[in-house]
Amino acid sequence: MSERLDPSALRVLVVDDEEPARAELAYLLGQDPRVATVHCAASGPQALDLLATERVDVVFSDIKMPGLDGLALARVLSRFAEPPRVVFVTAYDVHAVDAFELQATDYLMKPVRAARLAEAIRRVVAAAGAEPEVDEDETIAVVLGGVTRYVQRSAVRYVEAQGDYVRLHVSDGSHLLRVPLATLEERWASAGFVRIHRSTLISLAHVQEIRTVDGRCSVRVGGEELPVSRRHARDLRDRLTRRGSA
Repeated sequence: MSERLDPSALRVLVVDDEEPARAELAYLLGQDPRVATVHCAASGPQALDLLATERVDVVFSDIKMPGLDGLALARVLSRFAEPPRVVFVTAYDVHAVDAFELQATDYLMKPVRAARLAEAIRRVVAAAGAEPEVDEDETIAVVLGGVTRYVQRSAVRYVEAQGDYVRLHVSDGSHLLRVPLATLEERWASAGFVRIHRSTLISLAHVQEIRTVDGRCSVRVGGEELPVSRRHARDLRDRLTRRGSA
């Protein structure tokens, strides 16, 4: 959003096809001093009708709804000239990866706890620049064997492209994530991730050394030696030099 939020006057829309869940979340949101107004919608289409006349800062949406579900609704909202932030509220953690791809501000599990909801609101305000983000690290949801695990971006040493997926390498293994490498390159550039090869992205914070042998450049990251293409070698050296002198 281009407009800075007033951290004490958030305009919120709750979307859930189940009335008890919708009413409970609306009540909890109404108790937060940062929330000024709470609108409710029982479906995705009803939410879009409301958004045609009402301006909201953030949409708290269930995912599993008949017709236009929460994920589809978020895709429509992303095409708005000034899209609202989106926080998913669901009983199913299997959609965490989809939420990451859609760049949702947060992902809440039902039943929603007041303390966790307050943290989600803080993230909404911080993401819009109305208050400083205390924790700039990003949490990535990865699924393995039906189990969702949460990995901190700062723990990722390097990323490898594997078709339409990427593999995140951390100290104790690796995790597959359904997102293009180019998307992570753009999204994580400010966090010190740089391209060293058409299929590899590395975290400068985890670089141990860079070397050139027989004209071939490589970099050691987390104990592993990774090749650096010629077109990326100079930029990598410049980035490491600037980082070392900062």
